[in-house]
Amino acid sequence: MSEVCNVRGFYTLFAKEVRRFLKVTVQTVLTPMVTALLYLLVFGQALEAHVEVYPGVGYSAFLIPGLMMMSIIQNAFSNSSSSLIQSKMTGNLVFVLLAPLSSLEFCAAFVLAAVVRGLLVALAVYVVALWFVDLPLAHPWAVVIFAIVGSATLGSLGVIAGLWADKYDQLAGFQNFFILPLSFLSGVFYSINALPALWREVSRYNPFFYLIDGFRWGFFGQGDADVAVSLAVSLAFLVLLGGGALLLVHKGYKIRA
Repeated sequence: MSEVCNVRGFYTLFAKEVRRFLKVTVQTVLTPMVTALLYLLVFGQALEAHVEVYPGVGYSAFLIPGLMMMSIIQNAFSNSSSSLIQSKMTGNLVFVLLAPLSSLEFCAAFVLAAVVRGLLVALAVYVVALWFVDLPLAHPWAVVIFAIVGSATLGSLGVIAGLWADKYDQLAGFQNFFILPLSFLSGVFYSINALPALWREVSRYNPFFYLIDGFRWGFFGQGDADVAVSLAVSLAFLVLLGGGALLLVHKGYKIRA
């Protein structure tokens, strides 16, 4: 891959990745939106009258930011990982490698497309959820920052997983045994302060917890952790995974003969 800056090549690959998921909008945007709303309707209806996690915040309102970030996590990861594994399986990744793209441009195009998909799904969930719940927005800047950081982080992890996996069932295993458990056990449906002391401390080692808690803080100005800590951990996680993805692409891990 050429190390010369190639803005046109980067944009072309990025646009190709965005168009790829937009061609199947029902699967990539509408389906996760409906799934999130089903969680909202089921859990919200069942627990709204019985649970108040934060003072003055209804359970349904508490749930929406968690569902939005969970949608970001799962869809940003899925976008970059599925694209890479599909390209590897069909053999057309070689045509991308022939283009004069640097490792950074190659990696950034996949990650940025994952960011677009993650944000699009989260926005769809938010807009539809407003029909059911009056949701405050205490700190819009935090909502935007954590949404972008979260989607970029999982987009980077998707690049790593897509390069590592040799077939679809390996990628599915990575998602089912790593992404899903960490996202479900990160405070989407509950405050970690409601957990026993041991599990509360274990939850603090889950990086997804800080993404969700900081994102939720942006809506309510309340959270289970200090927002500065959440931002620091989230940025460190992004740097670690983004750097790892870039290194693997630069080394040609499983994409070069």
